[in-house]
Amino acid sequence: MRVALAGNPNAGKSSVFNRLTGLQQQVGNFPGVTVEKKTGPVRLPAGQKAQLTDLPGVYSLYPHSPDQVITLQVLINKKDVLHPDVVLYVADASNLERHLLLFTEIADLGLPIILCLNQMDVARERGISIDIPMLAKGLGVPVFPINGRTGEGLKQVLASLEHPVPLRGDPFWKPEKANPQVVSAVQKVLPDLGAYQAILVAHQNRHLAHLQQQEREAIQEALDPIGFLSLRAQVSETMSRFDGLTPIVQQAVSSLDRAARSRTALLDRVLIHPLYGTITFFIVLFMIFQAVFRWAEWPMKLMDQGIAGSRNALEGLLPESLLSDLLINGLIPGIGGILIFIPQIALLFALVALLEEVGYMARAVYLSDNVMRRFGLNGRSFVALISGIACAVPAIMTARGITNRQERLATIFVTPFMSCSARLPVYALLIAFAVPASSTLGGWLNLQGLVMFGLYFLGAFSALATSWLIKRFFPSAEPSYLMLELPDYRKPHWRNVLTTVWQKVSVFVSNAGRIILVISLILWVLSSYGPGTGVRDAASEVTANYAYSALSSNELEGLIAARQLEMSWAGHLGHLLEPIIAPLGFDWKIGIALITSFAAREVFVSTMATIYGAADQENKTGIVESMRLDVHPATGLPVYTAATAVSLLLFYVFAMQCMSTLAVVQRETGSWKIPIYQFLYMTGIAYGASFLAYQVLS
Repeated sequence: MRVALAGNPNAGKSSVFNRLTGLQQQVGNFPGVTVEKKTGPVRLPAGQKAQLTDLPGVYSLYPHSPDQVITLQVLINKKDVLHPDVVLYVADASNLERHLLLFTEIADLGLPIILCLNQMDVARERGISIDIPMLAKGLGVPVFPINGRTGEGLKQVLASLEHPVPLRGDPFWKPEKANPQVVSAVQKVLPDLGAYQAILVAHQNRHLAHLQQQEREAIQEALDPIGFLSLRAQVSETMSRFDGLTPIVQQAVSSLDRAARSRTALLDRVLIHPLYGTITFFIVLFMIFQAVFRWAEWPMKLMDQGIAGSRNALEGLLPESLLSDLLINGLIPGIGGILIFIPQIALLFALVALLEEVGYMARAVYLSDNVMRRFGLNGRSFVALISGIACAVPAIMTARGITNRQERLATIFVTPFMSCSARLPVYALLIAFAVPASSTLGGWLNLQGLVMFGLYFLGAFSALATSWLIKRFFPSAEPSYLMLELPDYRKPHWRNVLTTVWQKVSVFVSNAGRIILVISLILWVLSSYGPGTGVRDAASEVTANYAYSALSSNELEGLIAARQLEMSWAGHLGHLLEPIIAPLGFDWKIGIALITSFAAREVFVSTMATIYGAADQENKTGIVESMRLDVHPATGLPVYTAATAVSLLLFYVFAMQCMSTLAVVQRETGSWKIPIYQFLYMTGIAYGASFLAYQVLS
């Protein structure tokens, strides 16, 4: 059985989906488009299995963005692999009439449909009472009160799926009476369509991927003589549907109108106030980054100790061989360089998910709209920018909801400036090098957290400055607007938060892990072998040069390993790049890390761990300490200074260091021109900022 979850944005579909599927859900893309698809197995009470698909939230079947088109495509095309046998329609019980417009459209498609009234607790708080039997009779479909966040009522919904769901009788709107010519014209081309399907195809045939080009042309030729006006027809249909809906809702719903005294109304007096709300938002962001450092410190230490212990244990157990060297000095340091930062990444995802769970994130969008417009964006751009803190790839995809093309392209262009979670390991490593963990301001303000906040702020400032330049030199003539529903404030349900964190961290680790596994293997090969006999002769060369020195055996082995690395293919590649990056304070080792981190930014850390793991096989010191002890062989001066760390931080704040992001920009814009401009622009700013910082500070 194929079951689809449908409903308006903010109706609570995601909570219902998470509750029903738990950790078994799969996240991917709908075929042919970069629109996120969530599916998961559901077991009905009697044991039957069903596949549940969470469709993108829409307000009607007249979409204005690619993700909304997907919902129409799945529901109207019977040959689609996700076309549902039954639809679970999730509606906000506290805003019922508005949420039922889409319900009537889906019901008129002739699909079995069950109405799930979500957020009944919010409705009760507002003094809203709903007569469920009367509503079910008026709408002609099964109706169940539920709470997606707690799971209340969902067992009854699943039990109802075990029996055939009856089709509704009369349609809510009769297109054959309202637009008979349009229905007839489309059905001549596609005779298998019902009346309402024909109307939707007339409106949306250019966007429906399952239609052949000749079918689109034939439909358009049939409609042209009629003088079909799509917008006027949509308005007329919508008004007719509400004419039929309003009496049903008025009979079944009674309200004491306590909304004005509700908790949400009281909180919004402060939290969406232009001044107080903005101040509150920046305080919330600031506290998030303070928490990321303070609360994640001890689990990171435990994980670091576990990784080091694993290397030492394996070294004692395994005999010296090519395989053991690969495992101990290649794979473990590379993978460990990412795993150690899971506590910080998980905490960041958890806090962002918490803001969404309590209903605050929508307020941030509302507050930001006026500010965003001054920079050539709109409030929905804020969703993409904030999502960019997690990952630029899905963040860029969220820009599809922006109807103004210029604002959408500007949002896509500037979103990579936002410091994503992949940058977090790089920031954490370099901040830990440059700023002592014990540093505080006034005894309570962690300076590492303050620097982290500053880096995120710098990225956001760069994004807004760039979008302002785009607005200044490439003005848009299209109208711009924001339509947004503010959900009620509610207590967080921790299961939803934890499910979200598990999904995000799992995707992060699995995606990064595959890249790191390959990169670590390549790095180990590049750092273990080289042209000619340089690597093989490194031991005898170093031994001869330091034959009369007072070096210990460990120090001598460290020098041999460093010389072997320098003579390897990795060393030659780094030396080739070194003249270009030397003005930034970077040496050939950093050059290797810059190259590999184009696969993914976080690979910088695993690269440095692999390089220094190979150079410090005996002591197995931490990566930060290994960097601190590294010196130039010729001068004896430290390779890494505060100036170098600041230069690297600025480079990673500004640089486009992710091939996946470039790929998704190309897919979203349909051209390589914008990602190429994006790469050149961001790399140029990164190089200039790093150059100035290093030259001034050194």
